[in-house]
Amino acid sequence: MRLQQSGPGVDVGIRAQQKERTRRSVIDAAFSQLTAERSFSNLSLREVAREAGIAPTSFYRHFRDMDELGLTMVDEGGLTLRQLMRQARLRIASTGGSVIRTSVLTFMEFIDNTPNVFRLLLRERSGTSAAFRQAVQREIQHFIAELADELQKKSGFTPYDAYVQADAMVTIVFNAGAEALDLEPEARVELAERIIYQLRMIVRGGDFYHKSHG
Repeated sequence: MRLQQSGPGVDVGIRAQQKERTRRSVIDAAFSQLTAERSFSNLSLREVAREAGIAPTSFYRHFRDMDELGLTMVDEGGLTLRQLMRQARLRIASTGGSVIRTSVLTFMEFIDNTPNVFRLLLRERSGTSAAFRQAVQREIQHFIAELADELQKKSGFTPYDAYVQADAMVTIVFNAGAEALDLEPEARVELAERIIYQLRMIVRGGDFYHKSHG
């Protein structure tokens, strides 16, 4: 017969798990309240706490204030998208396929499945809070750096040329995401095809420049 473990160490572990679950529910509650008409700055601590099923005072066990919650959401949103893109690159490496097409379709799936996450990144990119703008810019820089690294490995570009091309590609995709939020599925497919074409033109231009100035 297996005895159930108990003791201070086990209790601490259980409390830590419960705290993490509650913290997760607060983040999810805040994301769920974002809409096309409602930004993070319009959310109140009491509303988020009520949606998460906790007392307003319990909020402070997990976050210092609403700003810390918002910055956590920005970091999490950026990380989620980067992980999806990394998984897409791994699929391409193992099964083949177009890097550009797979990446764009992965990005569109991200917007379709988690529109509120992208809304947060999009709005806070040009919001009134300097801390939020800097946080979103850091996430965008992560995307650019990872893509530039891929371009440098595959194309033999200089670090600067790879960065410039990656910057242009990420900017196009990110801006198109803002348009995609308001489109019907059929129009979103057309937008994705246009983005794919634009990115391929950038790649061809980069290849031509690299060969002619190499």
